Amino acid sequence: MRRTSLIIGLAAVLVGAVACTPGATTNSTVAATPAAATQAPPSAAATADATAAATTAAAVTVEAEAVGTAGTILVDGSSGMTVYTFTEDTKDSGTSTCTGGCVSAWPPLTVPAGSTPTGGTGVAGTLGTITRADDGSLQVTYNGLPLYFFANDAEPGDLNGVYDKWETVAP
Repeated sequence: MRRTSLIIGLAAVLVGAVACTPGATTNSTVAATPAAATQAPPSAAATADATAAATTAAAVTVEAEAVGTAGTILVDGSSGMTVYTFTEDTKDSGTSTCTGGCVSAWPPLTVPAGSTPTGGTGVAGTLGTITRADDGSLQVTYNGLPLYFFANDAEPGDLNGVYDKWETVAP
């Protein structure tokens, strides 16, 4: 029983991590196999453990880190990737102006429904969410401005998105 709980918990963590990955899709189909169909359903304790693990894995934490020449800026706490704001967005408007093809280059930092983003050490501003008009997802905001990743940032510390109307965010 303990092994089943561990396997279910790990599966929930992986599903939650993939769901929060920029550019990841959440459409998936799982085919029932004869082995899966004959297994007993998980216990209530195992289900509660899996739900808690998924919620923990899915939580988004924004961190303040020193990044190259940019100084201390906000990054996604789970990946370390730089987050940006778009100067076309209006503070506290409740909307993102980056839609359509813009989202391919500038994926929004999102949280699953029912989750609340949290700020790590050095994050002094207010984190919140807005509901995106294009897909209904919850986009993380910092001091009222939506946060985005840049698709051409390949690893933590990349600052390829700093140009034109896109800026890093000071904590």
